Amino acid sequence: MTAQPRLSIGLPVYNGEEYLAESLDALLGQTYEDFELVISDNASTDGTQDICRTYAAKDSRIRYIRLSRNIGAAPNHNHVFTECRGELFKWASHDDLYARDLLRRCVEALDEQPDVILAHADQAVIDEDGRVKVPYEYTLATASPHAPERFRSMLFEPGGDDFYGVMRADVLRRVKPHDSYHHADRTFVAEIVLHGPFHQVPELLYFRRDHPTRAERANPSKRSRCVNLDPRRSGPLHPTPRLLAEYVWGFVSAIRRAPLSPAERRACHRHLAAWLTSRIRPGAGERVEDRAPVDPGRHTAAVDALVAGREGRRA
Repeated sequence: MTAQPRLSIGLPVYNGEEYLAESLDALLGQTYEDFELVISDNASTDGTQDICRTYAAKDSRIRYIRLSRNIGAAPNHNHVFTECRGELFKWASHDDLYARDLLRRCVEALDEQPDVILAHADQAVIDEDGRVKVPYEYTLATASPHAPERFRSMLFEPGGDDFYGVMRADVLRRVKPHDSYHHADRTFVAEIVLHGPFHQVPELLYFRRDHPTRAERANPSKRSRCVNLDPRRSGPLHPTPRLLAEYVWGFVSAIRRAPLSPAERRACHRHLAAWLTSRIRPGAGERVEDRAPVDPGRHTAAVDALVAGREGRRA
């Protein structure tokens, strides 16, 4: 593949054989086709390599990279981004599902709104079989024209850890790469949102799969999750208090690096102080995946109708 695609999709994966083919089918079946799909295999020990090579042989948009050792999830996310060439970029997860129009609707939003730096869509949590467990109402004020308001919503509203939208690659290059301390994904997205507003496509187009082997489930403690993000976090030099302190400092550093006016910076620091010193209101720290599930029978058909590769699974 020689022509430079408009959009790059980076898919970091480790031992993802159970759901990988479904996610690849969903991505390759997108109505928007001007993209490359770069897969960075973190030295998987299961059938991930065979699945990737099989798909790459059938679709020239796929570029498969296999790392010689497991460098951890966070460095692998950063690495796959450096391998991508498009002016737009999206991370993809090996176990999630994507409606056919997800990429098209997000790219259209970025084209129509030059000030928007990231576009994503309504989402729902699905189970192992692709049935909706929890529809997710997006309540973050990330579309606000005011950076401090966007930052405040990241602190206090649930769901501020989602960085799987389509974003402008030049903005992503200006923020600090994804780190591996506790909740590093939240500080990472918080820094991105300080650079500009997001756009939420008001259509259910993204399905986050929750299952027992998902990283957050398989690594229940703070330490184990951080070690999964980066093996260098293991050992006595990275106790839990340090991982928590780095989390708070991640917000402070994001404010310091962001292109803000002095007044905006002060406002962000006030919001951060309120978050640290006040009791977080009920729900502010909840995980969307842990909400009470809905009746899956009411939503199953929607997933199968929207996602490529699932035709005919269920009526």
